[in-house]
Amino acid sequence: MVLMAGNSRNKPRKPAKDDARASEPALKPGLAARIVAARILGAVIDKRTPLDGMLDAEHGNPAYRALGEADRALVRAIVHSSLRHLPQLEAMISALLQTPLPDGARALQHVLVTAAAQIVHLDVPDHSAVDLAVEQAHGDPRNRRFANLVNAVLRRLSREKDALLETIAANTPALPRWLMERLVAQYGAAAADAIGKAVAEPAALDLTVKGDAASWAARLGGRLLPTGSVRLGAVSGPVTALAGFAEGDWWVQDAAAALPARLFGALEGKRVVDLCAAPGGKTAQLVMAGASVTALDLSANRLRRLEGNLARLGLTATLLKADAARFETEDLFDGVLLDAPCSSTGTLRRHPDIPWTKTPEDIETLALLQERLLRHALALVVPGGRVVFANCSLDTREGEDVTARVLADTPGIARVPIAPRDWPGLEQAITPLGEFRTTPAMIAAEDGFAGGMDGFYAVVLRRTA
Repeated sequence: MVLMAGNSRNKPRKPAKDDARASEPALKPGLAARIVAARILGAVIDKRTPLDGMLDAEHGNPAYRALGEADRALVRAIVHSSLRHLPQLEAMISALLQTPLPDGARALQHVLVTAAAQIVHLDVPDHSAVDLAVEQAHGDPRNRRFANLVNAVLRRLSREKDALLETIAANTPALPRWLMERLVAQYGAAAADAIGKAVAEPAALDLTVKGDAASWAARLGGRLLPTGSVRLGAVSGPVTALAGFAEGDWWVQDAAAALPARLFGALEGKRVVDLCAAPGGKTAQLVMAGASVTALDLSANRLRRLEGNLARLGLTATLLKADAARFETEDLFDGVLLDAPCSSTGTLRRHPDIPWTKTPEDIETLALLQERLLRHALALVVPGGRVVFANCSLDTREGEDVTARVLADTPGIARVPIAPRDWPGLEQAITPLGEFRTTPAMIAAEDGFAGGMDGFYAVVLRRTA
């Protein structure tokens, strides 16, 4: 028998944690997912917290990780839809309010936006979206007094959404003002509007294949793109279950992202360094082209991911954990690929949080980093060798302007113009100077296949001496 000090027999028992949980009222089905979605949206908008980190299955937002997979999928759909259409959803809500929401009512705004996204853009019953938003308001002391307002606004939105879409949403840009103004200044109003409409739609799923792309398009029921990529239609189930994945016959890579590695020309037997390599799609392309590839990345985690991706594909490269800006070598390379860190505004279809987490100041900072990296990359290539400089930003400050400055004051360097005749179907993506500039508004949709591609910039520079 184990004896305990003191007389514990008459002391009231403290409720165990499990007992406390059992005494808590159960949430309505679907309510937890709505609460998490509104909080994650708030973190993006109010704190500029990147979305990918919060939605990470292992290290993301704790409340998100606590959900089942079906509820996680719902959270992702709600948040992505809310961000894709945020200015339009906010304009529709404002039109239904008799007076603006009080200052500081940010949590209430996020409840209304996430509910509006469900009503207007998702396949969720309107009454369910409304009822659960009212429950959210009741459950939050900050919003409890606005529960009747939430109910009235969202029920009216449910009735009038078609008219509001035609009048307000159609005349409200899909992107925040700062980004739309930059796009108009750099591309013109018509092209900027087309980009804004394109990024309001989810991205397609593109594959880069090892073998004959046309045969893989036929096998997977896909569409062969001018880039040489295979675009899939609607995919049910995980991508990993598709034919060819386990065998390493292809990898997921946006059509635009597949272009820079193809700009070197013949690579058989040549030495190439990929300076910012992870997750490895471009590294794999270079290896497949016959190059001996050295792949760098500053992050050990990203390098491990690259190693795993190459292993699945049955490809090998020399992997180095190194800072691209400080990497030195005695043996210069025949080619250098610099897919530089950038604002990623070209990937808005996949990452709709970017307009709300990035700023014009970020673009300026990143442009300076890219210039420093490009100048260093040019010092790593042999005379006659090529440097391909690329990034997934739509902003010319991060692309064309960087190249122009480097060419203006660097002797022994020349642009190698990309010839439109060599890229049938992509002529509109080649600038008068012979550089690639893709946008999400390029590649028209076809029956069963989404249009668009990531916004990418790429230029080929040759060291002449």
